Amino acid sequence: MIKRFAASFVLAVSALCMAAADVRASDATAATAAAVDRTFRPLIKEHDVPGLAVGVTAGGKQHFFYFGVAAKDTGAPVTADTLFEIGSISKMFTATLAGYALAKGALSLDDHPGRTMAALRGSALDQASLVNLATYTAGLPLHLPNAIKTPAEMEGFIAKLKIKAAPGTMRLYSNPSAGLVGYVAALAMNGNFTDLIETQLLPKLGVRGCFIRIPPARLSDYAQGYKGNTPRRMGQAVFDAEAYGLKCSASGLLRFVEDNIRPDRLDALLRRAIETTQVGYFRVGEMVQGFGWEQYPWPVPLKQLLAGNSNDMIFKPNAAAKLDPPRAPAGPALFNKTGGTAGFSAYAAFVPAREIGIVILANKSIPTPARVTAAHAVLAALSQR
Repeated sequence: MIKRFAASFVLAVSALCMAAADVRASDATAATAAAVDRTFRPLIKEHDVPGLAVGVTAGGKQHFFYFGVAAKDTGAPVTADTLFEIGSISKMFTATLAGYALAKGALSLDDHPGRTMAALRGSALDQASLVNLATYTAGLPLHLPNAIKTPAEMEGFIAKLKIKAAPGTMRLYSNPSAGLVGYVAALAMNGNFTDLIETQLLPKLGVRGCFIRIPPARLSDYAQGYKGNTPRRMGQAVFDAEAYGLKCSASGLLRFVEDNIRPDRLDALLRRAIETTQVGYFRVGEMVQGFGWEQYPWPVPLKQLLAGNSNDMIFKPNAAAKLDPPRAPAGPALFNKTGGTAGFSAYAAFVPAREIGIVILANKSIPTPARVTAAHAVLAALSQR
């Protein structure tokens, strides 16, 4: 009887949390709350999302909205402290660390992997530059084989890899490509990647609530992810930290977005690091691939944004046209990145010229089109004010 009551109570709390998310929205204007509410309630229902956090920034003011539960078995609600796996949005932190190494003079954009990785000198990949690695135009595959478990095995595999396209001609979205950006940056800075992110980059950016290694005191805040109804969390692999390893609260990720909106508020080295990630190097379809962030003119039609975040962009090679010279957007632009792991999904997008941005964090895999469509709707509403 007690067990049945406990289970019923958990379900009741879960339903209450989902139904009253607007009550737990923190300091949000009525208009912002209304835009988020009408956009995300149908999404949560359609995709049976256990828990979700949305962070919005507009004109320097933050608004947060928390829906549902962090874990089904406990019924604990999503709160300001809940940590979600952000998947490939981690690559933007990696690109920023590389930008920081560039600003400090430890790296050059023209550097080849062999400069810091002796095992790759003279390899096919050594024809690529740091820019090619950061823009997925180096020719590396989406994943490394599962059998590769150590850095030495990684270096041996990549050293023998045959590159099918000349650097800078094709964009092939790639975890190893982004992973090598972080790996090379850490070597150039004589440090460990995870340590550099957690003890150098995040504190300097003022980002709290983002971790690669979650401190013991925060483990209770780590949401449980779900694939369907099966509990899932990310596993370990070579380049997991660099490519998809961060766990963030909505406030932590939104602070990173605000740093990207207003890098002028950072010190000179960090400002240059952020600005590096917003320079475009290749046009791929109607999207511009930067040294990290993907770019679109603002306002951007939803159809164009969906095409740039489609499965074809992830799983297929796409022709890349070099921008000569590389350049930051000439006018208002939207920067974005999707992220996901087996049990989590995320999205970050912002328009610096309008000082608006949004982050979406969920403990279930929501289809990318649904995330992008929801964010586009909220940003469009914010842009009209």
